[in-house]
Amino acid sequence: MKRLLPLLCIALSCSTLNAWADNKAAAVDEMAGYLDFVDYGGATIFPEQIPKSEYPRMMVIDARDAGQFEKEHIPGAVNIEWRQVLARSSQIPKDKPVLLYCNTGSLSAQAGFALRVAGWENVKILQGGFAEWKAKGGLDANAKAGGAQPSH
Repeated sequence: MKRLLPLLCIALSCSTLNAWADNKAAAVDEMAGYLDFVDYGGATIFPEQIPKSEYPRMMVIDARDAGQFEKEHIPGAVNIEWRQVLARSSQIPKDKPVLLYCNTGSLSAQAGFALRVAGWENVKILQGGFAEWKAKGGLDANAKAGGAQPSH
């Protein structure tokens, strides 16, 4: 029995490594397939492209950490840290627009990529993140870009 145990451990390790390699290959295939068909912008959207009236129709996800979210966030946003989007994907709808943002757009882009590969075709990444959103006028960025007066 003592001789059989190490052999059993080796066999289990090999089968686990094979399963991991198969899963990794499948993940790479999914990402490659996504990249073959994604539009050039990679599902990004600029703050000035979003009319103020659209925000209530979207799920807005702040992908920053809880401390940053508590300090300041887009009104109506929910906080799902970027590393948690797949683990909490059951909370993210597929039947309405989803806007994902972080401070500058880089971490939310990673989270958005993961969601889109996993089947969420309705996810947009806020280009420039929260910093650019604020700099361009926040909820009124669309109105300011169009020359209209921001609503109060």
